[in-house]
Amino acid sequence: MSITIDRNNTLEVLLEGCRIGNAKSQELLYRQFYGYAMSVCLRYSQTQEEAVEIVNDGFMKVFNHVDKIDLTKSFKNWLRRIMVNTALDYYRQNHKHNNHADIQAAEYLVRDVKDASSDLTYKELLGLVQKLSPAYRTVFSLFVIDGYSHQEIGEMLEISVGTSKSNLARARINLREMLSKA
Repeated sequence: MSITIDRNNTLEVLLEGCRIGNAKSQELLYRQFYGYAMSVCLRYSQTQEEAVEIVNDGFMKVFNHVDKIDLTKSFKNWLRRIMVNTALDYYRQNHKHNNHADIQAAEYLVRDVKDASSDLTYKELLGLVQKLSPAYRTVFSLFVIDGYSHQEIGEMLEISVGTSKSNLARARINLREMLSKA
């Protein structure tokens, strides 16, 4: 089966091309969703280079599992989940035991970072989040940005719910300190 690739291709046509291993379809899908995937992965990485690595690994998973896509649901949501899971895999492989905080040390009554950062641009705030330790950055992104519960975060990262809560509290404290210095 041959697929003609042009500017009018729909997502369905590109995905069908990816299903049969068409390199041009894969390239076009990658180019079309690279920015979105990168915006997701930057929240979980410390550097742009790390985010690019996660994006590329994530797209490999997309191409290997393209037959599992349900087109009755949002492709972007499916892609976001793939990218988040790939970022978590990267985190587990590279930073699993770094900076896990103890539950007794947590301060739970911390105001939202959003209040302190109203004058910051997205890029500036992202830069501050990237300066957090891997454990704090990951929990903060999963909870605040992607809306996962502490229970879900604990299961994904193989940490306790208390550690998840503690890491979130400490991430907020660290962000507040960085914001006060900015």
